[in-house]
Amino acid sequence: MTRTEDTPPAWDERTQLTTFLDYARDTARAKCQGVSAENAGRSLLPGSPLMTLSGLINHLRWVEYYWFRVIFLGEEDQGPWTDEDPDREMRVAVDFPLPQLLDEYAEQSARHRELVAAHDLDTRAERPVRDGLHVDLRWILLHLTEETARHNGHLDILRELLDGTTGD
Repeated sequence: MTRTEDTPPAWDERTQLTTFLDYARDTARAKCQGVSAENAGRSLLPGSPLMTLSGLINHLRWVEYYWFRVIFLGEEDQGPWTDEDPDREMRVAVDFPLPQLLDEYAEQSARHRELVAAHDLDTRAERPVRDGLHVDLRWILLHLTEETARHNGHLDILRELLDGTTGD
């Protein structure tokens, strides 16, 4: 797995936003390269028992689903979470092989890339966010880049604790 470059091939706003999101996505997948099946589901942080490599990848996948499909397009929420178990996507991830989770994340990212290409950045989401505002597609791209980058830091820490692997 190689990461895309973070330097966009063009300097328009859309290309810059999508390049950085793709770079963050690729970084998340790269952080999981070569991890053993056993380590993929290991939790090392006593205060955060759901924080596993598998859990974080599955979380990133479902976070994108939520923001693009549920908030932006207004589709019904079919996510794995429930009111009783709001972090279920992280809990159930350990029941699936990490390569499967990574493939599903990559496939979904490709579909979302097409969705973004088909809409203007100023297009407002169908559903409001917590404060009642209807954010635009630009905000969603920025938010997902921030969320993915933040979780890349978690992936970094877990990977180093699991097997000593460090990297960019």
